[in-house]
Amino acid sequence: MSQYTVLFDANVLYPAPIRDALMQLAVTDLFKAKWTADIHREWIDALQRNEPHRERAALERTRDLMDRATRDGLVTGYAALVPTLHCRTPTIDMFWWPQSLGAVTPS
Repeated sequence: MSQYTVLFDANVLYPAPIRDALMQLAVTDLFKAKWTADIHREWIDALQRNEPHRERAALERTRDLMDRATRDGLVTGYAALVPTLHCRTPTIDMFWWPQSLGAVTPS
């Protein structure tokens, strides 16, 4: 198992070719791929908004396959971290920051 952990944000899961390439690498254990239900929701909602012909059920099937293909890819339990975080740099995305902490914090 890899010592590296990578949090996939919605912007890399949205385009299918990038998502597919990253998943191919993730299943080789080159790194530990992580994401959250919120990240899944974000890329699926964006795809549906921008490409309304896509069926939500098909996108949710992709999500489910991703969750099953990786070891502990789905990060949970990070919401409690949000109120405790204080950021001096306003450019840090307060959405992904606690999720990334949850991705590397032992459960």
